[in-house]
Amino acid sequence: MKRILKYTLMILAIGVVGLSVQAWAQPEVVEAAELVAATAVETADATAADINLGESLMKFVDQSGFSGIINDWRVLVMLVISCVLLYLAIVKQFEPLLLLPIAFGMLLTNLPGAGMYHAELFADGHVHWMDETTGLGFDRIGGLIDFLYLGVKLGIYPCLIFVGVGAMTDFGPLIANPKSLLLGAAAQFGIFATFLGATAMGFTPAESGSIGIIGGADGPTAIYLTSKLAPQLLGPIAVAAYSYMALVPVIQPPIMKALTTKAERQIVMKQLRTVSKTEKIIFPIAMTMIISLLLPSAAPLIGCLMLGNLMKECGVVERLSKTVQNELMNIVTIFLGISVGATATAANFLNWQTIGIMVLGVTAFCLGTGAGVLLAKLMNVFSKEKINPLIGSAGVSAVPMAARVSQKVGQAENPANFLLMHAMGPNVSGVIGSAVAAGILLAFLGQ
Repeated sequence: MKRILKYTLMILAIGVVGLSVQAWAQPEVVEAAELVAATAVETADATAADINLGESLMKFVDQSGFSGIINDWRVLVMLVISCVLLYLAIVKQFEPLLLLPIAFGMLLTNLPGAGMYHAELFADGHVHWMDETTGLGFDRIGGLIDFLYLGVKLGIYPCLIFVGVGAMTDFGPLIANPKSLLLGAAAQFGIFATFLGATAMGFTPAESGSIGIIGGADGPTAIYLTSKLAPQLLGPIAVAAYSYMALVPVIQPPIMKALTTKAERQIVMKQLRTVSKTEKIIFPIAMTMIISLLLPSAAPLIGCLMLGNLMKECGVVERLSKTVQNELMNIVTIFLGISVGATATAANFLNWQTIGIMVLGVTAFCLGTGAGVLLAKLMNVFSKEKINPLIGSAGVSAVPMAARVSQKVGQAENPANFLLMHAMGPNVSGVIGSAVAAGILLAFLGQ
């Protein structure tokens, strides 16, 4: 019995010791096991991290703009063109107020992957408020410039600019010398002649009308008409229109000198009569009613132009007149320039069609300049009071640059000759003429 009790106590003692040893040794075993497991997990995570990091780097490279340039060399060409236009605007100061935002808009839209402008949202000349492929709305897909471009597509910006142009325009020289309205009309010959030429070259009638309007040397009008008739050509046409407006001092003088004699360039015109305030107030109201009744499609442009002028001449809304001349004009110019430049994507701009547009555009501009000069010479045959033919070139509506060119060329021949105010008559009538020409083309070619 004692042996049994002794062995039992020994077994219990051994058991207690064993359990104590096990209890003391188990954390280390667990920790060792956990350490091994943790090491394995960390190794796996590190391997996965290496794989994910590599994929992320490849994805980053693919999404970068440099990859886009490598995939499509035309993007790099467009970036170079935009930088050249920025140079012309900043250094050469060629129409910088519009050429600079247009060039920068072109820069933004051609940066690969920026996603600011989506041409598919405006495909076929319509605004696609819902993407049929993804089912997402315009507000989900559209980028910054997509929303700004709505002002062009819906015809808002050009009309607002015309309000500002009207507020900065003095129709006094035109009222004092109504014959100058004919010179402004003659300068629109280039629009319709180029329309026929573009049609013969294979452009559709709508595209030909949009190309022809470049000859009016009126950027907002060209943008307005093109956005209605041929929105796919908006980028090249806008760039051409404003480029030729900026190049008026370069393009016009050789044409003016080639079509006139030295004696004709020396003709001195007598001073214009003083126009009363009543006449200046009645004129915009009467012109709006007459032109809009004859040609309703021209009403938006003519109405906005005359509204701005009435604000200036009536004298009772001076604060509004200053606003449309300054703040409104500047804001809209920025939005218009950026959004128009953004339409000049590589796909739309770098093709033979664009080269044809540039050639036809300068042809229209030259024809308009020549037609104004030749009509002035014809009027001298039947008029007792001679007209200096140089003012006929101001019939293109690049206000007031074309009038200044007439003054400069005339004064070079006769330092005592001052043609600026006489040239302003055809110049402001050219603004009206280009708007009327756009209304005619829109009435015949619009859908």
